[in-house]
Amino acid sequence: MTLSAETEEVRPARALVGAPPASGWRALFPPAQWLAAYQTRWLANDAIAGVTLAAYGIPVSLAYASLAGLPPQYGIYCYLLGGLFYALFGSSRQLAIGPTSAISMLVGVTVAGMAQGDPGRWASIAALTAVVIAAMCVLAWLFRLSSLVNFISETILLGFKAGAALTIAMTQLPKLFGVKGGGHGFFESVVTLGSQLPDTNFAVLAFGLAALAVLLLGEKFLPGRPIALFVVVISIVVLSVTPLGELGFKIVGALPQGLPDFKLPDLRVRDVDGVIPLAFACLLLAYVESVSAARALAQANGYEIDARQELLGLGAANLAAGFFQAYPVAGGLSQSSVNDKAGAKTPLALVFASLTIGLCLMYLTGLLYNLPNVVLAAIVLVAVKGLINIGELRHVWRVSRFEFGVSMVAFGGVLLLGILKGVIVAVLVSMLLLIRRAAHPHVAFLGHIPGTRSYSDIERNPDNEAVPGVLMFRVEASLLYFNVEHVREAVWQKVRSAAGPLSLMVCDLSTSPIVDLAGARMLAKLHEEFQAAGIRLRLVAAHAAVRDILRAEGLEENVGYFGRRITVADVIDEFRGRPGNAAA
Repeated sequence: MTLSAETEEVRPARALVGAPPASGWRALFPPAQWLAAYQTRWLANDAIAGVTLAAYGIPVSLAYASLAGLPPQYGIYCYLLGGLFYALFGSSRQLAIGPTSAISMLVGVTVAGMAQGDPGRWASIAALTAVVIAAMCVLAWLFRLSSLVNFISETILLGFKAGAALTIAMTQLPKLFGVKGGGHGFFESVVTLGSQLPDTNFAVLAFGLAALAVLLLGEKFLPGRPIALFVVVISIVVLSVTPLGELGFKIVGALPQGLPDFKLPDLRVRDVDGVIPLAFACLLLAYVESVSAARALAQANGYEIDARQELLGLGAANLAAGFFQAYPVAGGLSQSSVNDKAGAKTPLALVFASLTIGLCLMYLTGLLYNLPNVVLAAIVLVAVKGLINIGELRHVWRVSRFEFGVSMVAFGGVLLLGILKGVIVAVLVSMLLLIRRAAHPHVAFLGHIPGTRSYSDIERNPDNEAVPGVLMFRVEASLLYFNVEHVREAVWQKVRSAAGPLSLMVCDLSTSPIVDLAGARMLAKLHEEFQAAGIRLRLVAAHAAVRDILRAEGLEENVGYFGRRITVADVIDEFRGRPGNAAA
């Protein structure tokens, strides 16, 4: 019996997840799970994927290190250590760990104000930030805070990423034009670049545009291939054998040969004002991006990740980065896609990538001497292009103008305030959006569905039948202290606008899983107010815990029995004089 290509592709993933969930130390150490199911034929796939990832990661990491304001080799160290230690604790089998554009930019613009112009202090703060992120990851793992990432909506991230992409691009465009650039913030940088355009170095610009064209064509026609490495090699050869190097090209220069030394950061947290907010912002970005990429890859390959375990994987990667002269790392979708498309079956691919990068650091760094900075700028510009999702922005505009406005708040926050403050704005907007929605729940007023004993929102279903003399409502959220006034006011507005006199008010609590003390007292207050107006209040479909608190507040004695079998239809039958189960 032969298997289809699709079945062959899915079977390795299923072989890895066929066993029951691991427990004990095996749950904390994922290699104990996937190594037990490892098949020899996957070794070639992982090896090829690792070499391909290294070929992709080396030029990209050189470019990202420049964003972070660090020497180029620091970006390579991120790939060398991050992936190796993530492989020991991460739950994803295709996620690739290394520097990312947004985090690199965040580190660069924030540390610039802390380093006081000292390159050594700059590097120490960047490494310290990675160590603090690792500590935060462990704390978040201990306190099971992995779900907190869900408070940051995709709409917020959509605007944030677009703003970050433009901010990053503005740091690279001066290199593309061969000018100095400068300015603080996005808009000042735009003005500064505009004033320097007459000084454009056209040889540098032409070279950079050619590199951009090759990178974009390669991305379109050869996805997943190390096109950036090809561009790097060709540009080094061209500058080495032609007189172009004499036309004002800035080059990478000599890189230190050998592996990074184990070195604790020279600074402590108390020595650097602002390192905690920087680390938190980096962690937020790193975790959101890593988990999003890991989930997408896991779904494509037929397994599930452990979002909580990802905190340990990310923490281990950043701890290693901080102790070996690198800076904060994360799992990026682009680099992970390269790893996946190259055939990676397990995290062993990251080990092969680290081995390849280590060999390059030991023997091949001299070959990068004539690499022009404009090529690194082109690589960054192509990489950040993917952060702007025009199609999704258009979709959000069509679906919800409010959500689009929220996305634009995050977008504007990054452009106006910078990436670090933009992250904070994104978090605050997410929290305010969540609070707003929770504080203003929808109050549905019900009507009878013809031919049934059911009732639903009469506003959404105009063919529903109103019951004369009765107003029925359902709060589509828990009744909590911060939304009870909104609910009470919505009900009273409907009462005041009723077409005729009311005799009965029915509150359906089936969609209110939680009612706190304030919610129970609001219902008691409604009962008193309605009773004074000659209207009876009945409660139906309350959940068990809700019934307990309502009874503790004495509501059952006042409004009548509200056992779990009582429905809106029962109360209406009783009101109409056709007893059903209302007194059961």
